[in-house]
Amino acid sequence: MITVTLTRNGSDRRIVKFEVSGHANYAKRGQDIVCAGVSAVTVGTVNSIEAVAGVNLPYSIRDGWVSSDIPTQADSSVDERVQLLLESMAVMIGSIQETYGKYVTIQEQFVQ
Repeated sequence: MITVTLTRNGSDRRIVKFEVSGHANYAKRGQDIVCAGVSAVTVGTVNSIEAVAGVNLPYSIRDGWVSSDIPTQADSSVDERVQLLLESMAVMIGSIQETYGKYVTIQEQFVQ
């Protein structure tokens, strides 16, 4: 199963970190559309944050795992764009979860 963990700031609900781990095991390697979908959404979001918001997002990636701590941007308009893209990622993964909930789960946790 793929687990997507969104860590949010408890006061303003900003996404301050995300982590995606595991494998869907929906189909064999190279044919797993669930894994491919979640991978495309998460890596695409990191790339979009760089291209659209101009922010080089620090992240780590390896087989079956990607994680990023989201820095607060000094420019509030840039920070809003980053958050919009992250919320879009959450919606897209949520859509995948609706159809393939046996293979993908989203968890939210809150920090102060």
